[in-house]
Amino acid sequence: MMTPDWLARRGGELRPGPLGNSWYVYFDGEPQYALTVVPVAGKHGCQITQTINGKRLDTGAVKPTDAEAIQNALEDLRMALGW
Repeated sequence: MMTPDWLARRGGELRPGPLGNSWYVYFDGEPQYALTVVPVAGKHGCQITQTINGKRLDTGAVKPTDAEAIQNALEDLRMALGW
């Protein structure tokens, strides 16, 4: 998974998490958001959690694959940040 252009332009970076089912959005070398793929009725969802306070930002969308769930979560995060 590559860092999206909209995130890189703002100094952000997407890095894989240690467990294989999560990705982290970093700003200034610090993880700010955790994107965690979760099973949902035989499909995949992705929880977006702000690392500093545990606030959830995801919309609860369900996708057929892990990759689509992460892509959707990145779009949810972009919208939540107003970018």
